[in-house]
Amino acid sequence: MTTHPGPPALQAALNGDSTHPAMPKTPDEIAADAAASVAAGATMLHAHAFDDNGEETLAAGPVSRTLRAIRRACPDIPISMTTFAAIEPDPDARYATVAAWTDLPDLIPANQGEDGITELSELLIRRGVGVEACVLSISDAETFVARGAYSRYERVAVEALVLDPEEALATAAAMESILAKAGVSLEQLHHGIGAASWAVSRRAAARGHGIRTGIEDTHTLPDGRVTTGNAELVAAAAAILARQD
Repeated sequence: MTTHPGPPALQAALNGDSTHPAMPKTPDEIAADAAASVAAGATMLHAHAFDDNGEETLAAGPVSRTLRAIRRACPDIPISMTTFAAIEPDPDARYATVAAWTDLPDLIPANQGEDGITELSELLIRRGVGVEACVLSISDAETFVARGAYSRYERVAVEALVLDPEEALATAAAMESILAKAGVSLEQLHHGIGAASWAVSRRAAARGHGIRTGIEDTHTLPDGRVTTGNAELVAAAAAILARQD
């Protein structure tokens, strides 16, 4: 096992493709939620921008408004802004849309299985944006190690996106093994989805990795209760990390 020096990160995934009633959408809502999540222990923030109709968007205007609002509320916290292909499936259109960004995030997540992600990552790296290499499956992990040039990335996000806890744990272990065998020494950030998210987080924390939580990923707390929102989820994740100290 290879871990990155320094304390493990705790990323709050504030919003996205979620039906939770507390999910923030407007810049002011997202900023307030971000501040509450940081107060609960988040060291990084991950956000999606929404247009005036409440739909996810990669357009420059909503992205700028969202970034500016979060930075006013959380001036020293790194912000990851999504470039998810499901929001703009056409690789050329996505590239052009992101190229038009005027306010830049600190980071973007680069899902390794998406068409055009290498070109989009290179664009943002040239503009000084950090890139998290996101592996959402064993195939993604294999693709990432085959591409090489790991030093381009800030970290690897290991995303075991299956609902069954045992299967999620096995998937996370398999992806981590692929990275280890390839000699990837980047910091790792792990997360799961639904009820499996907490099993994935506990495994990752015990291995010295960072973890992610938020209502983009799960609506339930470790004890199975439906969460009131992101700050409560972050506090639960912070408690998991604290038990590893």
